[in-house]
Amino acid sequence: MIKTFTQDDVVRYVYEETSPEESLLIEDALMAEPDLMTFFLEALELRALMNKIERQPRTSTVEAILNYSQNHPANPSARLQKS
Repeated sequence: MIKTFTQDDVVRYVYEETSPEESLLIEDALMAEPDLMTFFLEALELRALMNKIERQPRTSTVEAILNYSQNHPANPSARLQKS
């Protein structure tokens, strides 16, 4: 029986979520199917680009969290300030 691989299978392969046996079969399919190989190369590029993304919270968000934690009843210093 010939297994047909989908783009979902390729994504799992890109993220190393396939078994060694399945990986070999996917690699064979990539060599035999140009469209699947094109998708694979695009997926690799997207993964590399996404790994470069750096996100940081807004300063106001960090300040709100710190303010909340400083005034939270479970914070010992907050209890002392209210006494």
